[in-house]
Amino acid sequence: MADQSKGPLLRANPVFRGVPVKEIEGLIPVTQAERHRPREFIFMEGDPSLWLYIVQSGRVKILKHSRAGKDVVLELLGPGEIFGGVAVLEKRPYPATAQAMETTDVLKIPRDPLLTLSERYPSIVREMALMIGRRLRTAHESVKSLAVEPVEARLAATLMRLADREGKRSRSGVELPYHLTRQSLADMAGTTVETAIRVVSRWLKDGLVVDDSGRLVLKNPDALRAMAHGEPEA
Repeated sequence: MADQSKGPLLRANPVFRGVPVKEIEGLIPVTQAERHRPREFIFMEGDPSLWLYIVQSGRVKILKHSRAGKDVVLELLGPGEIFGGVAVLEKRPYPATAQAMETTDVLKIPRDPLLTLSERYPSIVREMALMIGRRLRTAHESVKSLAVEPVEARLAATLMRLADREGKRSRSGVELPYHLTRQSLADMAGTTVETAIRVVSRWLKDGLVVDDSGRLVLKNPDALRAMAHGEPEA
C-alpha cells in the first residue's frame, strides 16, 4: 500500500483522534501493509505483541483456543477496526489468535513508535480503553447468553449482534456484508456446527433468513430478535 493510502486510514481511526496530523504522518514510514489469505493466521495466542493492527479491508476473526481443543470466536472485526493494541500497550503476549476470514488487508504499526507516541498523547490510551470497554460489554452479554439461554436463542442473538453492528438494510432484509460459515456462527454461539446447520436450515425453510451466495440475509429480523430475547413467536 502506498504511503498516501495509509495516512487517511490512520487519521480516521478514533484511537488517533487527539493526535496532531503531523505526528500521525510520522508513523506512516514505519507502518507496514500486509495481505492475508482466507483462514490464514495473522498472529497466534501467546505470540509477542510487536504490532498494533488495523483492518484495511476484509474481515478478521479473534478467537481463543480452549483446553478441549475447541475454538471460541470472541469477535469479528471489519474495516477500520483495531486489534492487538492493548497487548502492545501492556507489552504482554497477544491474549488471543487473529485469523483472516477472507482475503484481508491490514496495516500494522510497530510497538516502540506507538508507545513513544502514546507517552506524548495519553488520548491514545484513553481511546483504546473506551474501545475495549465497548467490546467487553458485548463479550459480557455473549457470556451471559451462553450460560442461560437455549441454543436457538443464542444463535439468533449472535445473528442480531452482527446485524446491528454491520448489517445493511435492503429490500430483501438485513444483509450481513460477509460470508459467515456455520462453523463460525456455532463458535460464536457456543454450540456445535451440526446444531448451527440444523437451526439455520430450519430458519431458511421458514423464511426467517435466506442464503445469498453464502451471505445470510435476515428476512425477518423482528422475529429473530424476539427469539433472541426468549419471546414466543407470534
